[in-house]
Amino acid sequence: MPIDPANPLPKYVQLRDAILDWITESGLGVDDMVPSERELSALYGLSRMTVRQSVDLLVTEGRLYRVPGKGTFVARPKIEMSLVLASFSEDMRARGYEPGARELIRRIIPASGHTARMLDIAPGTPVHHIERMRTADGEPMAVERSNIPAAEVPGLEGFDLSARSLYEVLEHEYDILLDSGEQTIEAGLCDSSDSRLLGLPAGSPVLVMQRRSFAKGRCVELALSTYRADRYQLHSRLDPRRHGD
Repeated sequence: MPIDPANPLPKYVQLRDAILDWITESGLGVDDMVPSERELSALYGLSRMTVRQSVDLLVTEGRLYRVPGKGTFVARPKIEMSLVLASFSEDMRARGYEPGARELIRRIIPASGHTARMLDIAPGTPVHHIERMRTADGEPMAVERSNIPAAEVPGLEGFDLSARSLYEVLEHEYDILLDSGEQTIEAGLCDSSDSRLLGLPAGSPVLVMQRRSFAKGRCVELALSTYRADRYQLHSRLDPRRHGD
């Protein structure tokens, strides 16, 4: 698709769209190389600076990635972060990935003031604190930290959560079916601890999610999770605004 000088969109934005169209029409897959900046400049009759702006934008968006000395390649598509109440395992299987988990920390601790407020329990109440690294097809995707009142799930420490979904254990072993929830998602920077687990440079952008999960009106889980921003994107359906709202 030629670059139209009369188009009000900047040339680097037009080129970005043209590159994406070319990748699709050429049938390029993940890790396939795209033309160099020099080749794109000659092909579209644009300056190298304009071409670099387009490629930088696609790299920032996670559509392409660079390997110094080798070139620019098609990146893996991002996974849409689920905005429904579902376990990580259930969500990954629905998308065609094999979920996995590695337990990092399992212990019973007294609830801090913040945790207690979120769980609607008294400060100091014993809670199961569970930290796991979650994977999809063996690739690190997120670090999950869950807190569950110990009184709700006696003996939970005896279940292996590296092979089973936590929500599955709650439902089948404790008859706790999570039926509602609320979550907050915000941008953050990966600290040194999570960066080692996720294979990211410290300070990399991440998505930080806080979720409260409920069963029959009582909060049974508070989860704080760190997701790789280079592998996730948010997607939400927008319904028309009703008259009078």
